[in-house]
Amino acid sequence: MSRSALLVGAAALGAAAACWGCATGRKLPMTTLAPKSDLAEWIYHLFIQVTLWDALILVIVVTAFILAVFFFSTRVGEAAAPSSAASDLGLEVAWTVGPALILLMISIPTVRTIFRSQPRVAPAGSLEIRVTAHQWWWEFNYQDSGLETADELHIPTGRPIRLQLLSNDVIHSFWVPQLGGKRDVVPGQMNHLTFEAFVPGTYLGQCAEFCGLSHANMRFRVMVDTPDQFAAWERSEQAAPATASQNVSAAVLAGARIFANSPCTTCHRIDGVSKGYIGPDLSHFGTRTTLAAGVLSNTPANVAKWITDPEAIKPGAQMPRLGLAGEQLSDLVAYLESLK
Repeated sequence: MSRSALLVGAAALGAAAACWGCATGRKLPMTTLAPKSDLAEWIYHLFIQVTLWDALILVIVVTAFILAVFFFSTRVGEAAAPSSAASDLGLEVAWTVGPALILLMISIPTVRTIFRSQPRVAPAGSLEIRVTAHQWWWEFNYQDSGLETADELHIPTGRPIRLQLLSNDVIHSFWVPQLGGKRDVVPGQMNHLTFEAFVPGTYLGQCAEFCGLSHANMRFRVMVDTPDQFAAWERSEQAAPATASQNVSAAVLAGARIFANSPCTTCHRIDGVSKGYIGPDLSHFGTRTTLAAGVLSNTPANVAKWITDPEAIKPGAQMPRLGLAGEQLSDLVAYLESLK
């Protein structure tokens, strides 16, 4: 084999190694090369098949190029008589039938994956969750239990998950690379995403369709739990959140009064306190790991920063400034963090 062909082969191996590094490295958690669900595996295997066919085409083209440049570009001795043939039937058949067969070999698994990934009927025993996209956060409503949460989706392993995707405003796109492909979320139309996760863990998600000023800040997380962990989470979410009647600190009691008498009650719902329906449900806010649609970790300092000036963190945020500071702000933060 020529030196050029060896260089091409080395480059291909280097690219494969780089891809494997992306799949196993910790620096790129949003990768499609480390599937953790049946749907993600189907897409991954399709990618590998198409890549192998592409690699075959690359090898053929590079080999033909090398032969043309280094072996057939010059002649030794007298020039041969010119050919009178207008065409080469065998060559024409080869370059017509060959690409057609390759396209067929790519099309068959592609069509099969499309049909497998979009079942018309929910699988038996599936957990149905309605996902509503807002500018710029995600609402998750569990259809069988009535639980509602925001920006953090808990699901169990070993059970089919059927997501009902709706938009409250503009077109969004639901995407968790390690669990499945992108699925558009369109106003006035319900789309579905069905998969079964098999590896517990936390997987990052992102809106993948430009939807406005804070599109890049419309993140979420999917917590894949074991069945026992998911059952415990459900029981925790169904329990009443911390209230002023419980044995809590004076700061929490003061914060509860501040919340109950603030504009927060118009937008945010807390069981037994307010019936807001515009923003995320805060009934168990203290159990969440993030806030502001995954932009910030859920810590008292970040909660205070978010309440003080939401638009500085998420441009275009529809949450107004409350004008709280000092002890009032600290008390409200203490109350929100106590909601577990």
